[in-house]
Amino acid sequence: MLIRSKNFNIAQIANSGQCFRMNEISENKFSMIAYGTYIELEQLDEETVNISCSEEDFHERWVEYFDFKYDYDRIVKELIQGKDQFLKAAAEYGKGIRILKQEPFEMLISYIISQNKNIPSIKNCIERICERYGEKRRSDQGEGVTYYTFPSPDRLAKASAKDLRELKLGYRDEYIINAAQAVVQGELPLEKLMGCSFEEAAAVLKKIRGIGNKVANCILLYGLHHIEAFPVDVWIAKVLKEIYDNRFDVKIYDGYAGIVQQYMFYYMRNLKGV
Repeated sequence: MLIRSKNFNIAQIANSGQCFRMNEISENKFSMIAYGTYIELEQLDEETVNISCSEEDFHERWVEYFDFKYDYDRIVKELIQGKDQFLKAAAEYGKGIRILKQEPFEMLISYIISQNKNIPSIKNCIERICERYGEKRRSDQGEGVTYYTFPSPDRLAKASAKDLRELKLGYRDEYIINAAQAVVQGELPLEKLMGCSFEEAAAVLKKIRGIGNKVANCILLYGLHHIEAFPVDVWIAKVLKEIYDNRFDVKIYDGYAGIVQQYMFYYMRNLKGV
């Protein structure tokens, strides 16, 4: 299905640090596994993307996943017309990024894994977990692609630390098991947290061992779609220090600071040639 939008660039989304199961398979073409489904996306031109799904599937699943109901163009225009020169450039450069509405449990585990790891390493760890604990499926794309779904809370709650350690997760193994058990036991009701205030949801997440402020903000933004969240990783820390002398006022962008954060992250990372 063809999608036309000024604010939908697959390469930018794939390299924005928010998703770990979207991968380039050829020039301008990406595969993605989300909610147990494999799809392919191809950027045909600056404003046109072909998604390998039916119109019915698009409206039932992917409109929400890619957040097409949110007016990203308004945010981009506000930033470009504003006085902040760095954000002007960042918004123009990364205007095709959207905040994906990803599966909450997957983001919970993914960002626990992400601590002190680079993006390729995070991706590799997640794929190993999926191969060990997820369901093996075959897509109906082309000649059929074999892929693995992200494991359920039940499967990971029953995993052993030894088995997880074999997947090169290091000290994160206990955190993963503990978080999965918290979901299974109802201590961490992820779906309910989507409807809570940002502060309430953050407080609940940070009660879980292995989840600090940065990881909580990532889960809130990328898994629970609290777009006021503002995760500070090494790249955002560089922006805050080098561009703003640690005097950036997040409150100016109250309600959509997470979108601003994505433009900052993507622009700074590319400025540094990474």
